Amino acid sequence: MVGDPYRRLAGIYDTFTEPFNAGLRHLALRMMPPQPGMRVLEVGCGTGTNIQKYRQAGCEVFGIDLSPAMLAEAQRKLGPEVGLHRADATCLPYADGVFDLVIAMLTLHEMPKASRPGVLSEMQRVLRTDGQLLLIDFLPGSLRFPKGYGIRLFIRMIERIAGREHYRNYRDFMARGGLAPLIAECRLQITREKIVSGGNLTLVLVRKLP
Repeated sequence: MVGDPYRRLAGIYDTFTEPFNAGLRHLALRMMPPQPGMRVLEVGCGTGTNIQKYRQAGCEVFGIDLSPAMLAEAQRKLGPEVGLHRADATCLPYADGVFDLVIAMLTLHEMPKASRPGVLSEMQRVLRTDGQLLLIDFLPGSLRFPKGYGIRLFIRMIERIAGREHYRNYRDFMARGGLAPLIAECRLQITREKIVSGGNLTLVLVRKLP
């Protein structure tokens, strides 16, 4: 990564994104409720708000991100004892089979197409045999009228604002079918799925095939 695209935004990131992300986070917590003692990793943890909820419930939480500014915000929020690392998700700095839950919320669509299968494989590698991945991302396909179309326009605007490369990766992610082909390619099994925001977003719980 050249520079840090979030250097100027990290301090105000939650202010702008929380109205959108809070509802997704609530649904995610209902889909995979935290249990005391769970080991939880978030790939692309940003300011740490997602794993903060799991930590408050007694989980042991970890996070990686490429942005030093976002990690600094997460460390202030979560405290110095939480394991946060600046790391590339294609090579996670953890041993095999150590997490009960690995989360990627609105992360995979940001990545170049060549990186996505490797990232999902790495998430699978660090997952315990009975653990699950919680994937939340944009969903191509039919939309509910009129809500879905309005939200799609808003998403495209935000993705454009995020920069040319970001928007290019988003467009590629959508053109390739979103999460479904990645999940199939990595031989993962969907255990639960919920489609929200008028058909624009999906929350998917997956596990390793037996």
